[in-house]
Amino acid sequence: MSAATVSRSMPKRKAATPARPRRRLGPPAPQPLPPGLPRAWYEDHNRRLKAMRLAIVLLDSGNYLPQQATNRRIRSVASRIGIHRPSAVTCRAVRSLLA
Repeated sequence: MSAATVSRSMPKRKAATPARPRRRLGPPAPQPLPPGLPRAWYEDHNRRLKAMRLAIVLLDSGNYLPQQATNRRIRSVASRIGIHRPSAVTCRAVRSLLA
């Protein structure tokens, strides 16, 4: 028997599939803010973003009620996660998000 007549069954390799993009973990990439709006709009927008970040951390730590989120607790959470000390207005916004 010659080598040409012996057929070895070699497993066929699959064709290389294109790599799927991996999902990014964490928050989405920040988008640039629209230009030309009044300064108060930007301040309010950033305040709402800060309140939302603080509310998420409070919910993750087990504070589900607005009564549990005192100004002192909100400010201590902010310093723990590296956010500037929130104002009383921002603390009120955090409590309204928890309600």
